[in-house]
Amino acid sequence: MNVNKERIVKEFVELASIDSESYNEREMADALTVKLTELGFEVEEDCVDDIIGGNAGNLYAFMQGDPTKEPILFSGHMDTVVPGKGKVINIDSDGKITSGGDTVLGSDDLAGVVAILEGIRTVKEQGLPMGDLEIVFSVCEEKHGKGVANFDQSIIQSKMAYALDLSGAPGSAAVKAPSIVSFKAKVIGKAAHAGFEPEKGLNALQAAAKAITRIDQGHVGGMTVNIGKIQSGHATNIVTEECFIEGEVRSFNHDEAVNEVKRIGDIFKEEAEKLVLESAQGAEGNGSELAVGRRHGECEFDYEVNIRAFDIPEEKEVCQRFKKACANLGLSGDLVSTHGGSDNAFFVENGIDGIVLSCGMYNVHSLDEYSYVDDLVKGAELVAELITL
Repeated sequence: MNVNKERIVKEFVELASIDSESYNEREMADALTVKLTELGFEVEEDCVDDIIGGNAGNLYAFMQGDPTKEPILFSGHMDTVVPGKGKVINIDSDGKITSGGDTVLGSDDLAGVVAILEGIRTVKEQGLPMGDLEIVFSVCEEKHGKGVANFDQSIIQSKMAYALDLSGAPGSAAVKAPSIVSFKAKVIGKAAHAGFEPEKGLNALQAAAKAITRIDQGHVGGMTVNIGKIQSGHATNIVTEECFIEGEVRSFNHDEAVNEVKRIGDIFKEEAEKLVLESAQGAEGNGSELAVGRRHGECEFDYEVNIRAFDIPEEKEVCQRFKKACANLGLSGDLVSTHGGSDNAFFVENGIDGIVLSCGMYNVHSLDEYSYVDDLVKGAELVAELITL
């Protein structure tokens, strides 16, 4: 496939220069709508922004092809993580693409987006045969896929999907990814003056801390467990009345992830209840006011399944087609697992065989994010090959 290197680099720089942080993809959606229309796609934008509070919806594009060939869905996402405003794009002499150092680059996921666009352009310009093509460019993928989670997938015809949204050089694909279950805990104590009468208070932060010490974090068996946010207190001279905790569990086994989150919730509730009992025992005989019978020493706990695990068998056509395309291009064709989330999980959940392709993005979600010109070209070649097989 003769991909136009100069054109794909120019398009990457153009799109990466657009501010498109999650919930603020309006300008990106407009630019991609124009590009897709020029390619010959029928483009629709949904109203997911009304549901999630953003300023743009998901884009769905359809192009009719040879009805005897299998239709294929390609997907990418329009949003970036923060900081993503005012991006400056630099290209070194060796083809390495970086930002100015104070923002992300946006190769997550624009490396995938431009590969899809240029791959299709290449096929059309060379007059090669292809079946029906469908594209979903989503919003708010970086927010646990909130865009695609609210997308009407009943309009999708394809039974195979390729989401270009995986780190690394083109040539590998994630066929297995975990469930991601987030949780929030609110431990409720009781405020009191920390200097004059601390015995009349119930320290919510203390109970939360005890709970956290009981929760293994990092790699826990086949899971990963993390508590990422703790917020509490208003002043150093007040016994902490409330403590807020947020975390997540990831596992390739969905039930395992949910059960672990429920166990974590039980631990927080136990420690909140102990706080009242210990306070009551310590207050016996000293006349201090107890919190028993009031809404103190409780824990409010909620969890949300953000993404469900998937595992696509190697013998599936979507995998075999990928491996054949890679072999034709001299790429590795490795089938791997990932601990990251992607829009692909929602396609799989709705009965589509989908895998996630690496597309030449590195050190994503950081100021050190980068890509390579050669990877952009290889990604577009792979898209073109997948279309024409």
